[in-house]
Amino acid sequence: MLKKILVLGGTGFVGRHVCEKASQLNCRLTVPTRRPDSGKSVLPLPWVDVAVADVHDEAALTELVRGHDAVINLVAILHGNQDAFTHVHVTLPQKLVRACQATGVRRVVHVSALGAAASAPSMYQRSKAHGEAALLGGGLDLSILRPSVIFGAGDQFMNLFARLQSVFPVMPLAGADTRFQPVWVEDVAQALVQLLLHPHAPPVLEAVGPDVFTLKQLVQLAGRVSGHERLVVGMPMALGRIQARMMELAPGIPLMSRDNLDSMQVDNIATPGVPGLQVIGIQPSALAAIAPSFLRPDAGDQMLNRRRSAGRL
Repeated sequence: MLKKILVLGGTGFVGRHVCEKASQLNCRLTVPTRRPDSGKSVLPLPWVDVAVADVHDEAALTELVRGHDAVINLVAILHGNQDAFTHVHVTLPQKLVRACQATGVRRVVHVSALGAAASAPSMYQRSKAHGEAALLGGGLDLSILRPSVIFGAGDQFMNLFARLQSVFPVMPLAGADTRFQPVWVEDVAQALVQLLLHPHAPPVLEAVGPDVFTLKQLVQLAGRVSGHERLVVGMPMALGRIQARMMELAPGIPLMSRDNLDSMQVDNIATPGVPGLQVIGIQPSALAAIAPSFLRPDAGDQMLNRRRSAGRL
């Protein structure tokens, strides 16, 4: 029986939803963070303990793992150079394996990415594959979840497209024909909880939604639902790479990187023969049905009211 679960990356977009759904487990969660302020997103939950720690410090990670029955690893980045991707997606899983071996903790649920492969076109996808390999070779009781792009309130995908169309009259778009199968963040969070409850599920699951869209169709949907639909114009990948390079040079987290474009050389859709969420009892929700709940102009007020009625404010 699970009594304590360590959630690495629990203050992030997916992690907050996992912490909320983990009430089903009737156990305590430990959520480490380097920045105490970021823990405020999960502090109101009575079953969550926030620990100030750097999970990339192997000694600190080992002490965090000690005394827990399972670990969920959600730590990931979308942008960076080869060293950054290796540090987060490969070296951390290697440290996690050693921490689990040192403390006797065997149950690990790891979030990878759809399209992870050693031969994939992007650094992001290749590093995710190398991280999987590190965990698979560690003798753990391991479940791997590979989600497609994740949508929901607060995402940096559909919300980004909606915001850009509220500013620009035309949307130039590289990779416009790349196909995606977006999955709702609530379904991903529920899947992680289900995997803890059902450790005998297939070791690798893909998390995808029921519908396939081109990137152009996703941008158009975001604009239409948010009330800012613009003309979407496909652009050659060569021009897209120049645009992405300029975005990389701007301050802050880039809206798009060249590595993101490399990922779009292959479709991000379900792999034939690989089990999906249905095998753990989840029927994925359709993007078109959920998008109005967080993209419509009044979606923020509706979300606030729902959180108040649920007692989470």
